[in-house]
Amino acid sequence: MAETRRARSGQTTKTAAPRSSSRRGPEDAARAACESLERLICHPAEGVSAVRRKDDGWCVVVDVLEVPRIPDTTSLLASYEVQIDERGELKEYSRVRRYRRGSADE
Repeated sequence: MAETRRARSGQTTKTAAPRSSSRRGPEDAARAACESLERLICHPAEGVSAVRRKDDGWCVVVDVLEVPRIPDTTSLLASYEVQIDERGELKEYSRVRRYRRGSADE
């Protein structure tokens, strides 16, 4: 429902209703994907490289530090595709890529 407010000029304006808690944005989806994945695989998330809206939720690609090494450019990272539903609950995940930090995309 929209809320009606009276402007200073005496005209009424309508403001958008607050978002439903079941509809989350890409930031919430990315945060939920990182937190869920970290708990499951026990490796720290380095960042998010993609967020896509789907009919039933979100698909988030999370980059994870799997094997820390010295120097840091030789550490092994992996990209995981994480499926999150509308409420931010994890539906599924899979590792889609593993790479050295210093390597360029091919």
